[in-house]
Amino acid sequence: MARYRQVCILLRALPRPGRRKLGARERGEAVDTDSLQITTLRFFSNPVSRQVISSHLLFLHAGVLFLVLHRRPCSRLPYVAALQPLCCRSTHSDAKLEDPFTLAQKDLTTLYEDIKKELFISRTELKSLCDYYFDGRGKAIRPIIVVLMARALNIHSDRSGDLLPGQKAIAMITEMIHTASLVHDDVIDGSDARRGKRSLNEVWGEKKAILAGDFILSAASMALARIGDITVVKVLSQVIEDLVRGEFMQLGSKENENERFKHYLEKTFKKTASLIANSCKAVSILVSSDPEVHEIAYQYGKNVGIAFQLVDDVLDFTSGAQQLGKPSAADLKLGLATGPVLFACQQFPELHAMIMRRFSSKGDVDRAWQYVLKSDGVQQTSFLARRYCQEAIRQVSLLRPSPERDALIRLTELVLSRDK
Repeated sequence: MARYRQVCILLRALPRPGRRKLGARERGEAVDTDSLQITTLRFFSNPVSRQVISSHLLFLHAGVLFLVLHRRPCSRLPYVAALQPLCCRSTHSDAKLEDPFTLAQKDLTTLYEDIKKELFISRTELKSLCDYYFDGRGKAIRPIIVVLMARALNIHSDRSGDLLPGQKAIAMITEMIHTASLVHDDVIDGSDARRGKRSLNEVWGEKKAILAGDFILSAASMALARIGDITVVKVLSQVIEDLVRGEFMQLGSKENENERFKHYLEKTFKKTASLIANSCKAVSILVSSDPEVHEIAYQYGKNVGIAFQLVDDVLDFTSGAQQLGKPSAADLKLGLATGPVLFACQQFPELHAMIMRRFSSKGDVDRAWQYVLKSDGVQQTSFLARRYCQEAIRQVSLLRPSPERDALIRLTELVLSRDK
């Protein structure tokens, strides 16, 4: 029965395809999900099945159900291909994908200098505060995604691949909003380290850190207004709202097991994926008036963003503090139940009480850590991240072939394989 519940949670968590036009063959088809769940229940209620089934078969079973739910005929997928990691299966023609960092580099060589110009102020201390994280030591993954998406969309829209000035500005604004959110997060969490060095609030104190984050956001808003497109302003303003709502969601939890996982994924979208999704949508608006193109860009950013955070949650259990640049088990110490913990609850129900009290009792963090490592929570969270990356690949593959499009596909593999 526990395995059945795991499959149902996986099915609810799996990414759904973005909006698209249905072909004649697809229209009118219906999938009876209740029957699928009943079949799954019978399968896992059988004592022999429960003894034989393994975690790998569980993932395969969930994957097959996922394909049925998405109306993809299994006859087109050989059994051997179904066993391969879905994120690595080819959905494009090129055998060797472009390196995203190399392709985006020429458009980002002045990224941090441009940001510092936006933050130009005469007061020395405030300038030092604002420049602290713009030292080029960050991954800059968000501007890279935005630049590659912009160039891919330009080619898709029969333009040259060169960035429009507004698109380049959006890449810069994205990094500014992200950095401001990190400054505020560190104050809320009481973090003392960020990007391999002391956090801004640890060096200058919480009050000045909050003001610095606010100033970075205000400078980003000014740069956004200069783009002069009201739709772009609305789209990126949504990011600020989502960041705040996501932070409030993180302060609470849900008693119901299924609601808790939905709450976790929604919070993950608002705190992490919304910025990437809406930034990709913003650069699409500047080059195309087609809502379907906007949706492709948005869905790619959304799915990559959620996958990125899922991997981050896995690394909290699998990487040391030196690799991450911040303390490991940080989420547990903050009272947060992430994907690996929520999946581990299926095998260790004792975790439920710990989650509700936010791991506040003595020994909760250590016990929860051990339960997660003994369970398959890390593996299932990694599996879910792969599924989101697969959906991101499916979306971006709808664009016209280009080196930038293929680099975005390659980037999904790098998201999954990163160790910090």
